[in-house]
Amino acid sequence: MTSSLPDDLWPDVQPETARRLMHAGLECFARRGYHATTTRDIAAAAGMSSGALYVYFPSKVALLFEIGRSGHEQTLALVEGAVAGNGDPVERMRGLVEEFTAWHARRHAVARVVAYELQSLPEEEYRVVVKIRRRIEQLVQGLVSEGIEAGVFQVGDVRAAVRAVLSLGIDVARWYDDRSRTSPSVLGRQYADLVLRMLGAAPDLRSPAGR
Repeated sequence: MTSSLPDDLWPDVQPETARRLMHAGLECFARRGYHATTTRDIAAAAGMSSGALYVYFPSKVALLFEIGRSGHEQTLALVEGAVAGNGDPVERMRGLVEEFTAWHARRHAVARVVAYELQSLPEEEYRVVVKIRRRIEQLVQGLVSEGIEAGVFQVGDVRAAVRAVLSLGIDVARWYDDRSRTSPSVLGRQYADLVLRMLGAAPDLRSPAGR
């Protein structure tokens, strides 16, 4: 299993064996895709016997669901914190985009699986994930609308703007890897400038000192 997977990815998952299987599943799904991955592949990547997965997860799709649900919940918590933070809409949008983009860079394997493999989930599990996605969109939409009301954003179609804001960060997972020269934090600042310009704000006037 790759050593680049962070130890704090699922700190609440117990026991350690279950966390190892989630790490292994994530690695396999990210590299091969969900359908091309077998439970034997996952167990081997975790250094376990072929039937080990079924001790902790009833099926391969259950493992995919746990990875996807957890990834979405982490992203939702990040967005909730940024939207509820201090500062005007421009400052909070900057913070949101910086953190959202950096998360998708640091957690690029998780984000890639979350973005591209969840169509494989059964309908009920998929609805759970979609509900979290919609909540994320609603929060960002509220922040954009707040900025319009405050006169700091100039946006014709709020929903289209929100899709663009989120898509920029999500797409990072498609191309980012551990060899990328731009660090997640620098990439986050670059994307924040792009988003603020797209929303009609003046990012250079709101950039933190020393940038």
